[in-house]
Amino acid sequence: MDRLKRYRVACTLTFGDIYGQIITWIIVILLSLAAALALMGAQQPIYALTTVGLILVVSLPFLLFAFVTTLLNHIELRPLEASAESSMTTPAELSFSNPAINPS
Repeated sequence: MDRLKRYRVACTLTFGDIYGQIITWIIVILLSLAAALALMGAQQPIYALTTVGLILVVSLPFLLFAFVTTLLNHIELRPLEASAESSMTTPAELSFSNPAINPS
């Protein structure tokens, strides 16, 4: 049986990938606060709080779904080459290679 290839997990997500989502979320928050202030001015505080809560509860799952799918789309599995496998050191080798940690 062939040995399974080793893979390296790489995340290529940058701030620019989620920038639009953050701006959209800020706009939703500001609009819900503007609606709440408008309803507060109309002497209807229970409707104001209900409006903010409803907007946040309804929009939060969509925001989380957008963040998670964006993150998952930027995770890559890269196979390691044979030369990279042989040059990799194990954590045990790293701890013994530093004389300050393990003086012998």
